Amino acid sequence: MIVVTKHSTSEEEILKLMEELQSTYPVQIQKITGSGCTVLGFIGDTSTIDMMQIQEDRRVERVMRVSEPFKKANRAFHPDDTIIEVGGRKIGGKDIAIIAGPCSVESEEQIVEVAEAVKASGATFLRGGAYKPRTSPYAFQGLEEDGLELLKIAREKTGLPIVTEIMNPHTIDKFVEDVDIIQVGARNMQNFSMLKELGQTRKPILLKRGLSSTIEEWIMAAEYIMAGGNEQVILCERGIRTFENYTRNTLDLSAICAVKKLSHLPVIVDPSHATGMKFMVEPMCMAAIAAGADGVIIEVHNNPAKALCDGAQSITPEDFERVINKMRRYTALEERQISGGR
Repeated sequence: MIVVTKHSTSEEEILKLMEELQSTYPVQIQKITGSGCTVLGFIGDTSTIDMMQIQEDRRVERVMRVSEPFKKANRAFHPDDTIIEVGGRKIGGKDIAIIAGPCSVESEEQIVEVAEAVKASGATFLRGGAYKPRTSPYAFQGLEEDGLELLKIAREKTGLPIVTEIMNPHTIDKFVEDVDIIQVGARNMQNFSMLKELGQTRKPILLKRGLSSTIEEWIMAAEYIMAGGNEQVILCERGIRTFENYTRNTLDLSAICAVKKLSHLPVIVDPSHATGMKFMVEPMCMAAIAAGADGVIIEVHNNPAKALCDGAQSITPEDFERVINKMRRYTALEERQISGGR
């Protein structure tokens, strides 16, 4: 349930109203100040609350029940778009974030070369897998902690904030110390115990949509993190599993529009994992921007043919530069900009 206060209500009166409501009802109340109004969001069991009694208060414009099970992630609770700032770069609003790098960190030479190349083309964040979730136990599993150290070297050399996937809740302290944006992969989207622990941190979390998850399940996973107090959540559409087997997954571009209507959280798109085919990366980046995405995460490798992981969907630094140059033209049409620039 939400309560929208009247425009003429002073800050002092709003705080007094919150105190009165919290002393009367067994709920938590979150205050959100938007560009045109102040919203009080009720979190807890609101089934017994008399809406008409609250509506009659002189400070209240209207009272509405929220039908969706997610509260903190709900746009009704937070009318304005959330903008997350990391290392002087923004994700959300007018800014388009470009996250680029190899699927997995393979060596210092490889990650530094790719990092320098994508930065020169205009990337705003560096991605790279240190811990790799693989379908086969015999496939390359990543360099793990050594991979994290190599990402830190690449960050030091280029200044790009790093994004990498967490696999185990026991490594959360290490990730909080070393990583700028912690990625939760599709396979861990409903690892609720880990989501709860990430909610206790204050690090931005990139939350990928599960392989077969509904939009509501995806946003509810974000709610787990936000319920713990960490509201810096970035949603990532990375394709879902359908009957189609031509592509690796099916990129659900409509999910961007749906999430933008339901939630205030920023949404980015992963065209690499969504399609599994490098020739589709460029058009799907453009489609994502047209659909309203707040950024893209692209796999870039300096030698895709010899990549230890997902070479078929990785583009070269030269191809990446062409994609970014085209994206600049598209973002300008939408009166937006690539966050950070070169």
